[in-house]
Amino acid sequence: MALELNNFLIGDNKKLTILAGPCAIESQSILDETADALKQICQRLDINYVFKSSFDKANRSSINSFRGPGMEKGLEMLKLVKDKYNLPIVTDIHTPEQAKPVSEVADILQIPAFLCRQTDLLVAAGQTGKIVNIKKGQFLAPEQMKSLVQKVVDSGNNKIMLTDRGTTFGYNNLVSDFRSIMIMKEFGYPVVFDATHSVQMPGSNGDSTGGDRRFVPLLANCAMAAGADVLFFEVHPNPDCALCDGPNMLSLKDAEKVFAKCKEIFEVVRK
Repeated sequence: MALELNNFLIGDNKKLTILAGPCAIESQSILDETADALKQICQRLDINYVFKSSFDKANRSSINSFRGPGMEKGLEMLKLVKDKYNLPIVTDIHTPEQAKPVSEVADILQIPAFLCRQTDLLVAAGQTGKIVNIKKGQFLAPEQMKSLVQKVVDSGNNKIMLTDRGTTFGYNNLVSDFRSIMIMKEFGYPVVFDATHSVQMPGSNGDSTGGDRRFVPLLANCAMAAGADVLFFEVHPNPDCALCDGPNMLSLKDAEKVFAKCKEIFEVVRK
């Protein structure tokens, strides 16, 4: 089932869609720099583009970790990006109460992996009528996503995407099982692969999450070969100085090369 968003379709097997942007909102200047550059890259490559950033990263290793500006200020900043660059927006929600106000700015409401089984959150997101992107919990088998899809469908909304972002593999590590893409595609909705969160090493730095961005291009290419419809990347102008998820974010300077190879594989697979 292809989903219509703005002037393009997600999951129609004709064009790759990419969701990308900084992990958390740090400043308007970083949002603008990233949105402008990624929009131009995706236009050159003829890729559908949705801008991503989070107003609050509620699941952090430490109470002192940077979380973002909060919902009210964050939505104002995302709205500026949306209007200035004419881009659709995807961002996370963490509570049912956030669904309606966030839906007034965001085109896609994203359910974080650790919250994917929260019924009230899924129903509230579904009731907005916006596209709902459910991230598969690191603790779930792909088959278990079917019941989460049904919660959104039962709320009156069948505009759904499903995201794989790695599965817990022992302590402080994730593994990507690319069978998940095929299994979740059988539910009839576009499947997203999150190439940057999949290289996280949760809690490996003690009071912060580690990661290894070297493997982001490899995993993204594998996901394209496995038939994913959409790719998700967290991208930052200077990941080593990022306030959130720096170790696993893709550098803005590397984005075009990575996106181009992913598009090439996407098109080969669909031939």
